[in-house]
Amino acid sequence: MLDIASKIFLKNGFVMSFALIGITMYLSYLISVKLTKGRVHGSAIAVILGLVLAYIGGVKTGGKHGIADIEMFAGIGLMGGAMLRDYAITATAFGVDFDEIKKAGLPGVVSLFLGVIVSFLIGAIVAFAFGYTDAVSVTTIAAGAVTFIVGPITGAAVGASSEVIVLSIGAGVVKSILVMVVTPFIAKYIGLNNPTSAMVYGGLMGTTSGVAAGLAATDPKLVPYGAMTATFYTGLGALLAPSVLYLITKAILG
Repeated sequence: MLDIASKIFLKNGFVMSFALIGITMYLSYLISVKLTKGRVHGSAIAVILGLVLAYIGGVKTGGKHGIADIEMFAGIGLMGGAMLRDYAITATAFGVDFDEIKKAGLPGVVSLFLGVIVSFLIGAIVAFAFGYTDAVSVTTIAAGAVTFIVGPITGAAVGASSEVIVLSIGAGVVKSILVMVVTPFIAKYIGLNNPTSAMVYGGLMGTTSGVAAGLAATDPKLVPYGAMTATFYTGLGALLAPSVLYLITKAILG
């Protein structure tokens, strides 16, 4: 029976990846409800568990693709690959009406540009502090600090190495997790209790997954408002980082 089950699992790696993700999400939301009373959103816990599984997979196999290097879970590589990632981005973009941005008014628009520029600046400073002095690497890592989607888009556009692109994704993931976890705890101190403030917050933070999960743990009714501006933030970052912000960085660093 074990041999039969093993063959089924190996031949259906993509199906197994869905099963693993489903179990991980179930346990994450269970932990969120039972241990944190919903204060830490299930999505944040799921990301952390995913990183742990990736580490275990890497240590066990000595490979470079985390849990996907284990044959039974090879389908994870497809699920987390560029195809489904780009599909998710496209699906999100098609779900946004540009006219909706007007509902946030001037504060929403200002928050978008301010959020992208400040995040990029912080990322650039950190990259420079860790020894990256060329414009391509600094721009790519800084773009990752904008979001983990903008990072690889920018890296591919400016010709960054794969190692630097990975670092940019890591920077974005860390930011996303921080926003997920911290949002419920700071909400009452920053007045994050109405649609307008949620739009501004989404524009400043920008990480759609982090903002959505953080707002869901704060007040589910605020999620659509924060996610709306956060989605525009990602698009704006993907436009500015490999063009205007790269040229400015290149002019400064040479």
